[in-house]
Amino acid sequence: MYDFVYCAPTKVVFGKNSEGRLGELLKQYGATKALIHYGGGSALKGELLTRVRWSLEEAGVAAVELGGVKPNPRLSLVEEGVALCKAEGVDFIVAVGGGSVIDSAKAIGMALKIDGQPWDIYSGKVKPVATVPVGVILTLAASGSEMSNSSVITNDRIQVKKGCTAEISRPVFAIMNPVLTFSVPPYPTACGCADIAMHTMERYLTGGETMKVTDAIGEDIVRTVVACSKRLLKNPEDYEARANVMWAGSLSHNGLTGCGGDGGDWATHTLGHELSALYDVAHGAALTALWGAWARYVCKDALGRFYSFAIQAMGVRPSGTREEIAMKGIEATEEWFRSIGLPTSIGELGITLDDAQLREMARRCAENCGGVKGSCMRLKERDMYEIYKAAL
Repeated sequence: MYDFVYCAPTKVVFGKNSEGRLGELLKQYGATKALIHYGGGSALKGELLTRVRWSLEEAGVAAVELGGVKPNPRLSLVEEGVALCKAEGVDFIVAVGGGSVIDSAKAIGMALKIDGQPWDIYSGKVKPVATVPVGVILTLAASGSEMSNSSVITNDRIQVKKGCTAEISRPVFAIMNPVLTFSVPPYPTACGCADIAMHTMERYLTGGETMKVTDAIGEDIVRTVVACSKRLLKNPEDYEARANVMWAGSLSHNGLTGCGGDGGDWATHTLGHELSALYDVAHGAALTALWGAWARYVCKDALGRFYSFAIQAMGVRPSGTREEIAMKGIEATEEWFRSIGLPTSIGELGITLDDAQLREMARRCAENCGGVKGSCMRLKERDMYEIYKAAL
């Protein structure tokens, strides 16, 4: 195992009706005027926004609003949010939604504290060192952004999707009421479950050293999400399943599942970002469409990890060679994706790509990640092209 530093400072307020404590929490953090940032789906259902406004009003916290966040959150809306916050004197941001809303809120918060443009943070031109505080009311279990130190934004002018990792971007609190996810339709629920598992798998399936306790946590997160995802297809209002998936999403991406590891592989996420940026594919679906092709491409270089994953996370019986068992684990993972209605190829996304488009996507992917990515195998542009081609 490697040395590590673990810090998860986000306060979690978990349970039924927990959103009613929003105003109380903002007063604790000294907020005087908040931006309520949201998308357009879950935040508007069940009068959640009405309850948010009422809670702030009761606490004496003024508010302005900015909705319209879309999946793969856009830079243009981040810029609009920055301008609004500056004009209104906002000193706190409340993200009401899932990962896209939270990532957009993080981008706004960090951009308010730099001398430059929001994209300067994501292009690597400026390193963020401060932020306007962000609090979260989570309505979709998926990205783990409610406790993570990362965010991803799409520059909709040049169709480039980039992430920023910065400890200061962690939300100061996350309100998690599983009931708020009851109305999430089956496909976004499935995409969210896949994203949660993938955050764990990216840290588990690596070429570096690992830690036994961390491995066990990761294995159980994957097993739990697989089981609960199937329950939610049958009963979207299964509170226990929603609660377990919601908490798994936070634990999968707050750093816990990487303690003692090498930092993770992250090649599937990097490959998937190009697919999402160019074709506006749902993040979770982009990951499942590419994962099998990536796994088969790199499996021999990290055979021990794929072997352990197959047995401990996917329940494959340890019968056969290590290679056979590892391959059965890959097949079992893809079968889970299919069982919850997610794609296991690019073609299943309804996207047809010719060879020139594949090569261009690989070129962009390599360029945007600095030329090489991965831990199981250090992927270069040629490798990325082969994986995209295999995923067709």
